Amino acid sequence: MNSLGFDTNPKDTRIVVAMSGGVDSSVAAALMVEAGFEVIGMTLQLYDQGMALGKKGACCAGQDIYDARQVCDKLHIPHYVLDYESRFSQAVIEDFADSYLKGETPIPCVRCNQQVKFKDLLTTARDLGAQALVTGHYVRREMGKKKAELHRAIDPSRDQSYFLFATTQTQLDFLRFPLGNMPKIETRDHALRFGLEVAEKPDSQDICFVPNGSYVSVLEKLRPGALEEGDIVHMDGRVLGRHKGIITYTIGQRKGLGIGGGEPLYVIRLNPESHQVIVGPYEALARTEMWVKEVNWLGDNITMPLKCEVKVRSTRPPVPAEVYLEENRARVVFLNPEYGVAPGQACVFYEGNRVLGGGWIVREEVPA
Repeated sequence: MNSLGFDTNPKDTRIVVAMSGGVDSSVAAALMVEAGFEVIGMTLQLYDQGMALGKKGACCAGQDIYDARQVCDKLHIPHYVLDYESRFSQAVIEDFADSYLKGETPIPCVRCNQQVKFKDLLTTARDLGAQALVTGHYVRREMGKKKAELHRAIDPSRDQSYFLFATTQTQLDFLRFPLGNMPKIETRDHALRFGLEVAEKPDSQDICFVPNGSYVSVLEKLRPGALEEGDIVHMDGRVLGRHKGIITYTIGQRKGLGIGGGEPLYVIRLNPESHQVIVGPYEALARTEMWVKEVNWLGDNITMPLKCEVKVRSTRPPVPAEVYLEENRARVVFLNPEYGVAPGQACVFYEGNRVLGGGWIVREEVPA
């Protein structure tokens, strides 16, 4: 059995590597070449490259496509660029804009993995006769007693399992993640060892289609009139000020409210129907339960209620909870109150390091 788990000689095993032009995917490709596999590099053009002129720190831009091609030339493997701009715009960018207008805080990277990279790109890899799609994500794919399982990366500071909760079992069976067992510093050491020009390239920080991190300007272009003014209202009914659009706020936000001194106040709720930003004390952020939709399961033999740990933001630690499943939605009950739960973010279920599934957090109202 070779290093990817196939009963074939590596040289007879074709794989596709999703290459963003960054150091992680480049090293993933190099490791696969070093292991002797037949490797094809593939990069997705996801949006108008003109949006990224002069922009650093984003994937899939013009410079990044060039960097991916240079790496493939260095590794002597074929490189293809697929134009997925229309698909990406419809499935990711439009959803991103609509989510903000509904008072949510979206995660477009999850939608991109769910709707484009792990769906359309995986299909293309199969069409090319590949036996696996390899990515540079920091996450582990482990073989359990019954099937492949998704686990957190060895390096907790780099773990990306939260962003991959929507991966289906069929997709996981086809995917491989060679970086999940190494820290980032080891990845860069490999890049230097392979002589890759991207060895010192900075990590992507921003959403790829948001120039300079200014998502508000992107929303204004996509949805003219999105910055509709409204009231900033205290939970007790007092109007404390005005805002320039609910899209500039998120649940749990304290800084930048523009309502002067006094007691520390946080964004408790966003009301898109009335264009109101509701604020209150920190204690008001506490949630004892919430609902999630579009639940994806990767666990097996799951019984309800599911006792597990959940993450409600990528930057929050996992906390103990119980999950009650109702069709394609679930009610999550926290053992201790959780703060800063924001609609539009993901809630991911964990059993130790294993990802059992997850869903999208909905607004306070119980979903219909």
